[in-house]
Amino acid sequence: MKSPARRTSYGVKGAPYARPSPTALERARSAPYFFLIPASFLFLLFFALPIGYAVWLSFRKVRVSGLGLGAGAREEVWAGLENYTGALSDSELLGGALRVLGYGCIVVPVMLGLALLFALMLDSEKVRLTPFTRLAIFLPYAIPGVVAALLWGFLYLPDVSPFHFVLDRLGLPQPDLLDGGPLYLALSNIAVWGGTGFNMIVIYTALRAIPAEVYEAARLDGATPLQIALRIKIPMVAPSLVLTFFFSIIATLQVFNEPTTLKPLTNSVSTTWSPLMKVYQDAFGNGDIHAAAAQATLIALATLVLSFGFLRAANRRNKQEAAR
Repeated sequence: MKSPARRTSYGVKGAPYARPSPTALERARSAPYFFLIPASFLFLLFFALPIGYAVWLSFRKVRVSGLGLGAGAREEVWAGLENYTGALSDSELLGGALRVLGYGCIVVPVMLGLALLFALMLDSEKVRLTPFTRLAIFLPYAIPGVVAALLWGFLYLPDVSPFHFVLDRLGLPQPDLLDGGPLYLALSNIAVWGGTGFNMIVIYTALRAIPAEVYEAARLDGATPLQIALRIKIPMVAPSLVLTFFFSIIATLQVFNEPTTLKPLTNSVSTTWSPLMKVYQDAFGNGDIHAAAAQATLIALATLVLSFGFLRAANRRNKQEAAR
C-alpha cells in the first residue's frame, strides 16, 4: 500500500509542512509593540514629561539678590525639601484638605448609594421605559462640570432662584445654601448630580452580566426580589462597587471646578478652599510655581497612597472570602 501523501495546513497535496521562519516569528511577536508606539508617545509627551517637570520644579526655588532688580538679581537654585516642608506646614493647604475630607464624606456615600439604588431599580423586571430612564440618569454626567456649577449656582442664589421665589410665596424659610455649613451640601449636590449617572452605568453593566440562571435558581428556592438584590446582586457586583469607589475618591481629592465656579457668587468660598485651588493660587496668583509644584506632588502622592491602600485592602478581603 502506498503511504498517504502529506498535506500542508492549506490542503496542498505532496508539499511538506512549512514552519514559519525565525524572522517571521520575530515580526509576529514585535507587531503589538508597534501598535503601542503612538499611545506610548502621547503618554510620555502629555503625561510623564509634565509630571517629571513638576517634580523637578518642586526641588528648586527662586533666590532674589538685593532688590530683585536688574540682570542676575533673580536666579533659580536648588532648594531640596524646603518646598515640601513649607507645604506640609501650610495651614491653608491643611485647611483645604480638611474641607475636602468633609466634602468627600458627603459625596462618596450618597453618590454610590444612589448609583446602586438606580442600577438595581433599572435591573428590575417591573421597570418600564428602561432605556429612557437610563439615559435620563446618565445625562447629567455628560454636562461639563463648569456648566453644571453655573446652573446650580443660579438655582442657589436667593435673588434669582425660582426655588426661593416659590418658598417666599408659600411663606416658608429661604435657606442660603452658599453661606456657612450649607455650602458643603450645595457643593456636594453638584457632584452627586453629575457623577451618579456614570457610576450607575458601571454597576448596571455588571448586573446585566450576571447569568439569568442564578436569578431563576433563587426564585425556585423561594427568594423574594429584595432578598435577590441583597444576597445575590449586590455581592456579585462588589468589584464594580470597588471600582466606582476608587474613581469617586480620586475625583473628590481633585475637586476644583465646583468651588472655583461658585466663588464669585459667595464670600464663603476662598481662593484656597480646596488643595487644588491652593495650588492654582500659588502658581498663577502668587507666582510661586515651585511651591505649587511641591503641593501638587504631595496631593498626587496622597491620592496614590489612598488609592493603592484601598485597592490592596479590597483585594485582601476578596482573597479571604474566596478562601472560605
